[in-house]
Amino acid sequence: MTRMTQRPPINEQLSRTRVMAILRSADAAGLPAVAHALVAGGVTCLEVTLTTAGALDAIARIRDELGPEVSVGAGTVVGLDDVRDALAAGAQFLVSPVVDTEVIRASAEHGTPFYPGAQTATEVLTAWRAGAAAVKLFPASTGGPGHLRQLRAPLPQIPLVAVGGVGIDEARDYLDAGAVAVGIGSPLLRGADRDADAEALAALTARARTLLDKVNDRADGPLPTEEVSS
Repeated sequence: MTRMTQRPPINEQLSRTRVMAILRSADAAGLPAVAHALVAGGVTCLEVTLTTAGALDAIARIRDELGPEVSVGAGTVVGLDDVRDALAAGAQFLVSPVVDTEVIRASAEHGTPFYPGAQTATEVLTAWRAGAAAVKLFPASTGGPGHLRQLRAPLPQIPLVAVGGVGIDEARDYLDAGAVAVGIGSPLLRGADRDADAEALAALTARARTLLDKVNDRADGPLPTEEVSS
């Protein structure tokens, strides 16, 4: 008998703002301050990559300090151990650079949105059928908005999040091509994680506001959900 898993929805903060800030650093010491600065600018969906030393502690601390209005997730999730550890730390969504159907299903079974990275139509459909909340087009800059638009043509029911090489000035181009959201890391942080003084954090807050100004006036209909086979 085929077992059905309910697809978790896209987390509300990402659906509402259309922006995921990617917090990747050599270590996590400066990330709580960065998170506060981003939230002050209106960016409330925050991904902390597991390649950052101390990422799990940072996820727990940011969630504790910023509360329920902010969604904090774990990035670079590539195995079942990563799923377990990230969820134990309090991650509210998971992101990966790859499509691993076992990992996607494990996240869906926990009711946690998963955003796996894909480039081809086959990868996008495989990820969606496994239970992804949305599929991360990664790296998006390889083919640009045109590639995203071409993927959307035969697969309009699958929400795509453009990540990888997306800058503040390019964000709207990806949304206009059909992305439901964009993920932005270094073009947004610009080293604020390494030098988290008051001036750098204020500049980060200003960039966050600029980014939202560029994307916030875009309106879409309801995002698709469905049961998935596992």
